[in-house]
Amino acid sequence: MINAKQYCTELYGRVVKRNACEPEFHQAVQEILESLIPVLEMRPEYIKLGIVESIVEPERQIIFRVPWVDDAGVTHVNRGFRVQFNSAIGPYKGGIRLHPSVYIGIIKFLGFEQVFKNSLTGLPIGGAKGGSDFDPKGKSDMEIMRFCQSFMIELYRHIGQDIDVPAGDIGVGAREIGYMFGQYKRLRGAYEPGVLTGKGLEYGGSLARKEATGYGLVYFLDELMRDKGLSIQDKTVLVSGSGNVAIYTVEKIQEYGGKVVAVSDSNGYVYDANGINVETLKRIKEVERKRISEYVNHHPTAVYSEGCSGIWTIPCDIALPCATQNEINQNDAKILIKNGCKVVAEGANMPTTLEGTKVFLDNGILFGPAKAANAGGVATSALEMSQNSMRLSWTFEEVDAKLKDIMVNIYKNTSKAAADYGLKDNLVAGANIAGFLKVAEAMKAHGVV
Repeated sequence: MINAKQYCTELYGRVVKRNACEPEFHQAVQEILESLIPVLEMRPEYIKLGIVESIVEPERQIIFRVPWVDDAGVTHVNRGFRVQFNSAIGPYKGGIRLHPSVYIGIIKFLGFEQVFKNSLTGLPIGGAKGGSDFDPKGKSDMEIMRFCQSFMIELYRHIGQDIDVPAGDIGVGAREIGYMFGQYKRLRGAYEPGVLTGKGLEYGGSLARKEATGYGLVYFLDELMRDKGLSIQDKTVLVSGSGNVAIYTVEKIQEYGGKVVAVSDSNGYVYDANGINVETLKRIKEVERKRISEYVNHHPTAVYSEGCSGIWTIPCDIALPCATQNEINQNDAKILIKNGCKVVAEGANMPTTLEGTKVFLDNGILFGPAKAANAGGVATSALEMSQNSMRLSWTFEEVDAKLKDIMVNIYKNTSKAAADYGLKDNLVAGANIAGFLKVAEAMKAHGVV
């Protein structure tokens, strides 16, 4: 008889050895394998058929150089990545991240997480991720365009609307997607709108895509809290980050009657006891592209503090990390609990360390993991793909209603999976299990491929 726990421990050891110096990927794999132990005890065929061993290995990893010329005529060379992790239930789907921290380990962690997140949406999309160590901050529009065009010269060989459909992520918004799509169209000599999502409305984009991850997070949060007899109304909320996800999380929280008192960026955070003004936030970040410290110049009651991690020391009822991976550690988690936090839902990808997550679960905090809680963005990307395939556009209200239904169902399926395997209220395990089972059954049906 196969010992599931021993198998997972040994497999994790092989993953670490085979993927040395990639701690983010190790962390993601460890969390999944620990969650799957009760499943594998009941369904040992997933071990015998090599499903688990296959699912932690990407189907394809692509690394390429990206040369580009700045406005002064100087040539720079960055490194580009695309990890196509799993296509068992649909074409590869996942964003492109442009940030100096990007390396193969982060792209693999993101692509691996994407497999399960995309499965949870109930839509036919596999998992992938891409990016580059290029830093878009401080670059001119022309420099951004030249980089994106060079990046696509290599990437276009590996993507397609039925093969791999990238989208945006950190550092990649509508501007960057537009430059990439234009270059792809030129290289392919064909108009294939379904090859990229997050596009402008003028050329195949979807209404509500910009808002989707933030709105989806709040729809998930609302369903989680209502299931426990709670409400967002009149709650004090912290939202880390100030990008796309954070902005529309703030907006939707306010619609539900909550008060967001702090937001942040990589330099520091702003606290306003009267509540963050979302219109000011949009203008600073989306129009002016300035740092969050600019906010205090428009609102005298706001206070700016250096150091983004300090945001977690502010008393709150709900914490919504929407910035980046591992922004809440074990100590941050303890401080949040000490200061009255009762609910945490993740808007970023893996923003809580494994140790921090354990603190939350051990203390009975309602915890919505990223795979489930922030799936609204990719879900709406898949809805954009559907509209492209049908050559039509849905209204904002239609897309938003579909998004809400998807997020409610994600919560229900995640909660049910946790209960089915004796892990009641552990939505981390529930999300991992629910996401895994759909992909595993598809892989099983496909045979050894």
